[in-house]
Amino acid sequence: MPLIADVVFDAPVAHPFSYVVPQDWRLATGQRVIAPLKGAARAGVVVALRDGDGARLKPLARLLDRVPLLDATARALVEWIAADTLSGLGATYLALLPPPVPSDAVPAVATRATADAVTPRLLVGAGRETRLLERVGDAPAALVLAPDIDGAARWAQRLARFGGVVRLDSGVSDGDRAGGWAAVASGASRLAVGTRSALLAPLPPGGMIAVVDEQEAAHKPPGRPRVHARDVTLERAAREGLAALFTAATPSAELWQRTVDGRARLDQPPRGAWPATTLADPRGIARREALTPPLARAVRETLAAGRRVFLAVSRLHAVLGCDECGHVVRCARCAIALAYAPAARTLACRLCDQAEALPSTCPQCTGRRLGPFGWSAERVEQGVRRRFPRTRIARYDPEAARGRRADTQRADAAAADIVIGTRGALRLFGPGSLGLAAFVSPDQLLGMPDFRAAERGFALMWAAAERVRGDGALVVQSRNPTHYAIEAVTKQDLDGFYARELRFRSELGYPPFRRLAVLGVTARAGADGRAGAAALAEALRADHALTVYPPAAGRRRRGWHVVVKGDDDLPRRLGPALAEYGASLAARGIMVEAEVDPVEWLS
Repeated sequence: MPLIADVVFDAPVAHPFSYVVPQDWRLATGQRVIAPLKGAARAGVVVALRDGDGARLKPLARLLDRVPLLDATARALVEWIAADTLSGLGATYLALLPPPVPSDAVPAVATRATADAVTPRLLVGAGRETRLLERVGDAPAALVLAPDIDGAARWAQRLARFGGVVRLDSGVSDGDRAGGWAAVASGASRLAVGTRSALLAPLPPGGMIAVVDEQEAAHKPPGRPRVHARDVTLERAAREGLAALFTAATPSAELWQRTVDGRARLDQPPRGAWPATTLADPRGIARREALTPPLARAVRETLAAGRRVFLAVSRLHAVLGCDECGHVVRCARCAIALAYAPAARTLACRLCDQAEALPSTCPQCTGRRLGPFGWSAERVEQGVRRRFPRTRIARYDPEAARGRRADTQRADAAAADIVIGTRGALRLFGPGSLGLAAFVSPDQLLGMPDFRAAERGFALMWAAAERVRGDGALVVQSRNPTHYAIEAVTKQDLDGFYARELRFRSELGYPPFRRLAVLGVTARAGADGRAGAAALAEALRADHALTVYPPAAGRRRRGWHVVVKGDDDLPRRLGPALAEYGASLAARGIMVEAEVDPVEWLS
């Protein structure tokens, strides 16, 4: 009787496909193969082997891996990732495995015994990366995960002093990545650096996984599987008894809550040097001038001292606020800022899709000076050039610029005395390299239509403050200077910020206390996507453990979306329902794609 292999692919189907294994093959579960699928040769992963009738089955075409790269423990982790993120098993495998290694000399990973769990550790405050380096140097083996390729390159250089470090990210060639994986598996290399794609790299008992800058959204990049490096690291460390370390200037609320309830240990040194902070009230001049008198004076004094200035701006200006009291118009149900649509002259909640007409007066103070927040980078640059015509000034928005334009902007900003930029521009500056950091309009950030708005605004202000000399200055222009994020930055008080932020999240049922999923609904030509989204939402409401918001028009892509809120078992509740109703909608030309625990969707 022939041997049958069940193979999963990166395809929008939940079930595996079956093939006959050629008689002369040595095949094991977890190996990648090439197999015919719908008239094309596709890469897939063997998830089961069994005896059976292969009369009507096609044979596998060829092997991609000569030996399995994952043991039973790692394969179980992949299955958990796929189930918890509502991602296809094949897509999850293929995204997290290295390029194929066409050699019999590559060692397979030995089956590991279960080990006792080690309490994860969160490193914050000054010197956190130095503390991480010390622990990595002492570990029997370590995998360091950076948020992006540039970060992986920097950490590979820093770890080079220990010798034997390999890179597992796409910043190196496929051959180097495959060879690095093999070197780690065999023990020839003790240290590895990568991005999220290296999450499954083999580690021996007693090894360590470190996630650098855990708060960065880049740890959950677009594309399947939509999984966060932090969450997989925590799960893997618990399963394998590995040490898990995280560094962050301002940790995610999800990880900080773990330190509060004892599931993680906080490593926080005494407070170090911090710039003097000035709060400036822009009301009354914000529509005419980007810089208040206190900020203009601070810029002048910093330039006179021969130091550099960073003026932080935001590309977001789609919320409505009061110029008299600083109040941001929010959704009464969801407590997030309402998105402002100037053309339609309406306000709408991006979570529950509740729409409102523009108010004629401020709901807080009854003032009549309501308007959209914001100064664009271009307007700020014009104003700064008028005030400081003989100063080298550059505008840098790395999130928007691409290719040669981005290279030119970066070079100009690197040589400028005043840099006007968005969050990404902070990468130009090392700790203590600025004389002044200022926020022209942080109310734009704090008022984003997203429950994470305060966390993101706080993270940006804190990151800027860390880049200012101890005898430098931080200026915050805000119509709401008593906002708890601004107060926490002024007082260098991480604990105070998270106490307020977690209270808000708990009261409204936002992560980390409940989980969210966004179900994107797109329709082919002639299909009614709105009706499909409404039918999906109605079907999900049959499960009373779920909070299902009304369908809303898509913002980042065409189509509709349905937001669902639930407890820790949210994926397990959604999975069967999506399989049933998703198939029904697909027959009508309507596709459903799920993202669990979205990071940047609302913004």
